[in-house]
Amino acid sequence: MSAIYLLHKPYRMLSQFTDRRDADATPRATLADVIDVPGIYAAGRLDYDSEGLLLLTDDGALIQRISDPRHKQPKTYRVQVEGDPDETALAALRQGVELRDGMTRPAKVRRLEASGLPQRTPPVDPKRHPVTTWLELTISEGRNRQVRRMTAHVGHPTLRLVRVAIGPWRLDGLAPGEWRRETLHAPRNTPRRSPRRQGGPR
Repeated sequence: MSAIYLLHKPYRMLSQFTDRRDADATPRATLADVIDVPGIYAAGRLDYDSEGLLLLTDDGALIQRISDPRHKQPKTYRVQVEGDPDETALAALRQGVELRDGMTRPAKVRRLEASGLPQRTPPVDPKRHPVTTWLELTISEGRNRQVRRMTAHVGHPTLRLVRVAIGPWRLDGLAPGEWRRETLHAPRNTPRRSPRRQGGPR
């Protein structure tokens, strides 16, 4: 059996346990600020300015299965974009768009009435961005900053990005900085899951 840890990575936090920037620079928040389980590593990453679901484990083979693009784990994001995308823009995302590193695979896209997410600190500035729209996008590839590049390509830059699912794992029930442990490969009908939330911001 393998343990996997589901973490809600906060805004402006590195997806690693140490900040390798010059020691004279202002330190940035790292995973060590919110989870203290020894020997675990992130399976994949989220950008410093992105939020949401990050999976961690000490199982190297599991990390490979989760993060290897060949396995095409679908990833779902809730994205606050500038402006109000019309159906032409949404159709382009669904069909795939041409980026500098090639054509993207078709994405699943839907408009959201509300994000269902906690407020970010700091929030998107309504004076600078008076009109915004929430979208939910599901993609099956993991290019660098892909969702941000896709929405910018159709004329609606991403202002906030939160990953809410990776394959079967979901962010549900976790506030920023909180995490829970799950056990994989348990016998059928006897799932082993942490009975309660096990961590939070410190």
